[in-house]
Amino acid sequence: MPGPTPLPEVMPGAEPFEFPGGDGPEGRTGVLLVHGFTSTPMSMRPWGEHLAAEGFAVRCPLLPGHGTRWQDCNASTHDQWTATVEEAFDELAARCDRVFVAGLSMGGTLALRLAEVRPDDVAGLLLVNPALLTRRLDAKLLPLLARVTSSWAPIASDIKKPGTTELAYPRLPIRAMLQLRGLWAATRADLGRVTAPVTVFRSTEDHVVEPVNSTILLAGVASADTTEVLLEDSYHVATLDNDAPLLFRRSAEWIRARVPAGEPDASSGGHR
Repeated sequence: MPGPTPLPEVMPGAEPFEFPGGDGPEGRTGVLLVHGFTSTPMSMRPWGEHLAAEGFAVRCPLLPGHGTRWQDCNASTHDQWTATVEEAFDELAARCDRVFVAGLSMGGTLALRLAEVRPDDVAGLLLVNPALLTRRLDAKLLPLLARVTSSWAPIASDIKKPGTTELAYPRLPIRAMLQLRGLWAATRADLGRVTAPVTVFRSTEDHVVEPVNSTILLAGVASADTTEVLLEDSYHVATLDNDAPLLFRRSAEWIRARVPAGEPDASSGGHR
């Protein structure tokens, strides 16, 4: 009798990660990081390491269908992605007083989706070049392309910094891209349910996500506290690019400013 099908092997460097943060008995603040489409937690690790050094508890899951082979991504669904994010959020929230959610590209979409379905639970959103749609002409052909091929040209490693490469798939899985379009549509429709504070870090030159995405997002959310920070020296994967130190510093300051005053917080002992 054949045994269970072995799980696909995760690429070295693509593993999920977590950092416990400070040791204070109360008031701990967590940050859930969510990577982008066809990417891996590798793109979020430097950000996570910075936030952990600041004293925050950090967690970054590996999304289903990612970090193995692009063919596996075609077998995944946006419901699986959202379920993984929600599960990781609950695990972090179980040991923190509040949890902020930070995402890059599709990770930003998934962060938004979580804040839509659980508006009372998410303390705030930090979104780097978040995606809600694309107006690229080739995207209109996706349903047709899905009938004749399984993959298309990759979108990974849109990075300005020389010598820096994102650990991601070498092909764009088309059926998974159709799942992403479904996630975009659902998230756009419910933007008005987002009430948490939002900060958007947007690269002024991005070859993957058009600027209109941030415009639609900031106009659509119901949050009273919104900020946009322009990244002048980075492309799409800004967490690995020239503006990463600025992004990391500003994000830690932004989170700290939104921790309720007077409450003990382990992150206050971190480096500034």
